[in-house]
Amino acid sequence: MNSLGTSSTTKDAEFDRLTSLTHLNLSNSGLDGQIPMGINKLINLVSLDLSKRYVNDNSDISFNESDDEIIFTGDSYNHLQESRLMSLVENLSNLKELYLDHVDMSTNVDDWCKTLAQSVPRLQVLSLDGCSLNTPIHHSLLRLHSLTVINLQSNPGIAVNLFPDFFMGFANLTVLRLSHNNLEGWFPDKFFQLKNLRILDLSFNMNLLGHLPKVPTSLETLRLEGTNFSYAKRISSSNFNMLKELGLEGKLISKDFLTSFGLIWSLCHLELLNSELLGDSGSNLLSWIGAHKNLTCLILSEFDFSSTKPSSISNFKNLRSLWLFGCNLTRPIMSAIGDLVDLQSLDMSNCNTYSSMPSSIGNLTNLKSLYINSPGFLGPMPAAIGNLKSLKSMVFSNCEFTGPMPSTIGNLTKLQTLEIAACRFSGPIPYSIGQLKELRALFIEGCNMSGRIPNSIVNMSKLIYLGLPANYLSGKIPARLFTLPALLFLDLFGNHFSGPIQEFDAVPSYLMSLQLTSNELTGEFPKSFFELTSLIALEIDLNNLAGSVDLSSFKRLKKLRDLNLSHNNLSVIMDDEGDNSSSTYLSELKELGLACCNITKFPSILTRLSDMSYLDLSCNKISGNIPKWIWEKWSSSVVHLNLSHNMLTSMEVASYLLPFNRHFETLDLSSNMLQGQIPIPNLSAEFLDYSHNAFSSILPNFTLYLSKTWYLSMSKNNISGNIPHSICNSSLLVLNLAHNNFSGPFPSCLMEQTYFRNILNLRGNHFEGMLPTNVTRCAFQTIDLNGNKIEGRLPRALGNCTYLEVLDLGNNKIADTFPSWLGSLSNLRVLVLRSNRLYGSIGYTFEDKSGDHFPNLQIIDLASNNFTGSLHPQWFEKFISMKKYNNTGETISHRHSISDGFYQDTVTISCKGFSMTFERILTTLTAIDLSDNALEGSIPESVGKLVSLHVLNLSHNAFSGRIPPQIGGITALESLDLSSNWISGEIPQELTNLTFLTVLNLSNNQLEGKIPESRQFATFENSSYEGNAGLCGDPLPKCASWSPPSAEPHVESSSEHVDIVMFLFVGVGFGVGFAVGILMKTSWINRWFHSAVSRQRT
Repeated sequence: MNSLGTSSTTKDAEFDRLTSLTHLNLSNSGLDGQIPMGINKLINLVSLDLSKRYVNDNSDISFNESDDEIIFTGDSYNHLQESRLMSLVENLSNLKELYLDHVDMSTNVDDWCKTLAQSVPRLQVLSLDGCSLNTPIHHSLLRLHSLTVINLQSNPGIAVNLFPDFFMGFANLTVLRLSHNNLEGWFPDKFFQLKNLRILDLSFNMNLLGHLPKVPTSLETLRLEGTNFSYAKRISSSNFNMLKELGLEGKLISKDFLTSFGLIWSLCHLELLNSELLGDSGSNLLSWIGAHKNLTCLILSEFDFSSTKPSSISNFKNLRSLWLFGCNLTRPIMSAIGDLVDLQSLDMSNCNTYSSMPSSIGNLTNLKSLYINSPGFLGPMPAAIGNLKSLKSMVFSNCEFTGPMPSTIGNLTKLQTLEIAACRFSGPIPYSIGQLKELRALFIEGCNMSGRIPNSIVNMSKLIYLGLPANYLSGKIPARLFTLPALLFLDLFGNHFSGPIQEFDAVPSYLMSLQLTSNELTGEFPKSFFELTSLIALEIDLNNLAGSVDLSSFKRLKKLRDLNLSHNNLSVIMDDEGDNSSSTYLSELKELGLACCNITKFPSILTRLSDMSYLDLSCNKISGNIPKWIWEKWSSSVVHLNLSHNMLTSMEVASYLLPFNRHFETLDLSSNMLQGQIPIPNLSAEFLDYSHNAFSSILPNFTLYLSKTWYLSMSKNNISGNIPHSICNSSLLVLNLAHNNFSGPFPSCLMEQTYFRNILNLRGNHFEGMLPTNVTRCAFQTIDLNGNKIEGRLPRALGNCTYLEVLDLGNNKIADTFPSWLGSLSNLRVLVLRSNRLYGSIGYTFEDKSGDHFPNLQIIDLASNNFTGSLHPQWFEKFISMKKYNNTGETISHRHSISDGFYQDTVTISCKGFSMTFERILTTLTAIDLSDNALEGSIPESVGKLVSLHVLNLSHNAFSGRIPPQIGGITALESLDLSSNWISGEIPQELTNLTFLTVLNLSNNQLEGKIPESRQFATFENSSYEGNAGLCGDPLPKCASWSPPSAEPHVESSSEHVDIVMFLFVGVGFGVGFAVGILMKTSWINRWFHSAVSRQRT
């Protein structure tokens, strides 16, 4: 394999000096960018190879069995592009071999067929695998009459309606690879008459038709899986006496086919796709396969082994490679596979097993490669895995292993690649793993590993890649990890490593990528990092580092492309504040994250960078204009731009259509002070957030630029007017236009066409009209229309929204009865219907015992309506989730949506005159508000079963009778408001058990007797009891001077409603209740955004 260095750039190469060169092979040389122009001056070239050739798709470390060589391929691939094929080949008339596999030609403006036919007439080998060619294949290619090898696979842009039969004109053709090209039509039978044809690969062209006629005896490889071929009944294996590799669709296989086809004695490699279509022919197939004694590689997909006898597997004794994809495997079959002792490669991906892995796998002592990606393996990983002492590559992914990782892994002393991901282990990483002295790649991700990094790992001198992300590892990071002699990549993302990073001697160090994001690291930024001169990527965001970092300190890191210091406690010193303003350090930078780094202006180094793809300057103190050079210099390169949570006031733009490239994904300008018209990328971005600004308008036709947008938020601006109906044609998953001045009829289409939309938030606008009745294919998880002018009835079709978690229609003009029919929505957690014109009772049909009503509801707010009647004694019984303790403190998550992490639901509840807005709803927050209605009768005793309830507001009704003593069993209760009713009797002593109670309002009732004195009651003031002339005791007058009063009418208490954003913490001990907290969210990949704290008078 070649190596010109992993940061090689093609502009530096001076190939035009090598004019006598005949063979140039730069495949996998780490080249990046445009193909060097100098190559087109090598007029004597006979062979040119600039390919990116994937050695192993499963790992960045590949194993070459022929020479026992391990190759690191992850960053040595070429990443080349070519927009003018003619410029490359116009002078290469002597070229006979051209390999440009995976060179990006998506922007090529030349007709590639005509260009090649004109420029390289002597061409014999043409390989353009995966080049994103975008013009159809043309018969002009036939002018290259010397072609013997054509590889055009994985270029769907070359497809034509009919299969190009001119390929039959290549009389000398030996290899034709056209897989994955969306080819259609009938494949001509005459093609099989090409006498020199050795390899024919037409696989994965689903609409390509044909059948297997008599084929040339020279054929060695035939790949037809993933096509629509049939077979001729007269076909015989005698036509395939040279065939070594065969790939077929399962639907071709039948008993007749196997009988007529016979045995292919030369067959070594067999692949059968979609074998679930075999039906009863499955057992016949296994017998037919087993009869091929020279078969060494078998690939089966979607095969059902559930009715297969284990003895059928015993016929595969000669197999060296067995790959099973999406198969149903039983434990006996798994055990039988363990008897195939000559296996060298075993791959089981996406198989259904649902059993433990048998210890017989330890019999495969000749196994060199083991790859298992199947979620059905239960129980512990067998210790017998340590018997596989020939293993050089072992990968377990998405398995469900539990218990500790077996220490016998340390016996696999020849292992060079070990990858274990998304398993359910417990306990530490085995110390014995340090015995794997030949290991080049160690990757353990998301496996619940805990404890410290074993000291034995720091002695693994051949380790190239060490990745332990998304575990629960803790303690200090061993300083020796940074100086392992061969280490190129270190990834410790998402653990609990803590303490300062110890300084170390960085010479020599070849470390290229250092990922320490999302840990608990403290102390100052280590100066040793400034000496890691080979670094290309350094990410240490989302930690607790403190102190200052001068950007000029990175001047020795000349290869650095990715730097992320975001979300620490760092203060970044800008380059133009020191003596280095004229230097060109960080000149290769492509990605920069400086969120929450206390910077006050745009770093001047950005003006020198022309190819930035990622910039995050959010959560700083940058004020003034967004400079125009952002749009001018990076329009063709930037993918992610986050300038949110600053103090920006304006933008320097020539047009409010921003000139970004087609790869642009994210624009976040939220939480600034930007005014005027909202800017829109001229080519659709995926994520757009303009919330919390002072924008006042948007392009009338802005919906034309949302074709790829899934997230759009313009909440909390000053935008007015109607929403164009065309917005309904977008593919938005999240639409948040809350708290603006939009008006006009409610856009019904936003709810009628909902099979893809997850979040609809139009809260706090001026929409009028009624909700649509034909809500079909509903995928909503949040509908928030609070604070509009919507009237009419609640559409019964909302009962079809089975994913719905939050429904907030409060503060509208809806006139209807209580929607008990929503009770069947098992995912519904928040129901807010306050301040409407709802009427009637709020009971259920309790005679219906068929199922639960609102089983997961945690917030129900029906305040300020016209509900009447009494509550059924079992009314509170239906809230199943409130009857259970929930101390997880998790946020309501949209499990069926990728919107979670970017959108947070908001709910406002009332407590003692305060309107409290929760910007993020925790699963621990439970509340019932039935205040300000005309409910009567006694309060049901069943309320005492809601042990996880935090807020109960039944004020301003006509409830009578006594306070249920069972309320004292709601030990989580923090706010209780029963004011302004006709409740009588004494305050139950059981209420003193409410040690978390911080808000109590029993005013304006007919209570009497002595106020309880113990615990929480000692903290409440007169206002909690006023209007009950019969009450006495602290803080009211002592009971000795008390005399029974005459009944007085209710006096409605008027208190100012102050909107405060609060966060509910359920603590331990006396007086722990509501605590104010400002929430934070950050940006796009693994970063949260700052949420805004809003104040709104209700």
